[in-house]
Amino acid sequence: MRFWSISFCLCATILSGVEKPELLVVKGAAGTPEYGGKFEKWIESWRNISEKAGMDFTEAGKELIGGQKKFLQDFFRDVPKQGIQPLWVVLIGHGTYNGKEAKFNLIGPDLEAKELAEWLEPFDRPLVVINCSSCSAPFLSHLSGKGRVLITATRSGHERNYCHFGGFFPLALMDSSADLDKDDQTSLLEAWLLATRRTNDFYVKEGRLPTEHSLLDDNGDGKGTQGDWYSGLQLTKRSAEENLLPDGLRAHQIHIQPSEADRKLSYEKRKLRDELELKLALLRAEKKNMKEADYYLKLEKLLLEMGRVYLPAKTAEGEP
Repeated sequence: MRFWSISFCLCATILSGVEKPELLVVKGAAGTPEYGGKFEKWIESWRNISEKAGMDFTEAGKELIGGQKKFLQDFFRDVPKQGIQPLWVVLIGHGTYNGKEAKFNLIGPDLEAKELAEWLEPFDRPLVVINCSSCSAPFLSHLSGKGRVLITATRSGHERNYCHFGGFFPLALMDSSADLDKDDQTSLLEAWLLATRRTNDFYVKEGRLPTEHSLLDDNGDGKGTQGDWYSGLQLTKRSAEENLLPDGLRAHQIHIQPSEADRKLSYEKRKLRDELELKLALLRAEKKNMKEADYYLKLEKLLLEMGRVYLPAKTAEGEP
């Protein structure tokens, strides 16, 4: 289902004030040459993704005047705060957690979760933040909010070992086999599910106990959901409050490469479709408290309205 589309089409430039989606990749302190080499490969994968998707790419990983933290602070100060085009932030490196606060290790002073939250607080545009480091889960409670999709490599700050998830995720984004609903496009949710499965398969193959469990949060509750709570695209277990939609609905509408059908829809039609399908999700959540006849009457109305989104415009005589 499509609940909140953030398609990477460029047809909405005038409305957004931003010409392209933007991707910021941060390479933190590697610690050793071995990790540094792995992180460089991950960054190269993201660079390839940005080229194929037509995204503006920025890397904060090399020697920077004033240090990495100063560069990041300036970047978030200057980048547009509003619009419909998303800003992606990918943190690649190591993390720490002292039992209270989580940090992402930079070259120089580390980045605290609460600092990043302060820098992102003014933003009123779609945000995708992916923290591939160890101890990354506490970032969820600080960054979670409306219009944001957050992914962490761990489910708690106590998962301190090096995380492999960051290597599998960008590859999954461009993998057509991740397309579970067969709509000719791989969503962020589908890529995340594939990456979490491949991460777990790595530990099984190595005969090791998993020391990382990725979380996804896009309903604003700051808790996150694990990949093994899904059967296909259906969430079989949830920790969210009853009045909140489950995690994954918004992430399922973020596509690096939209299908031909999605590209043909205008921004206005995509927006209407998303609003209708959000209403559909809410209706289904309320089904258990409704009379069956009332539920199906409202369901029929919504489905008919959604069908009209995909119909070609008609003339006054009724002809397409």
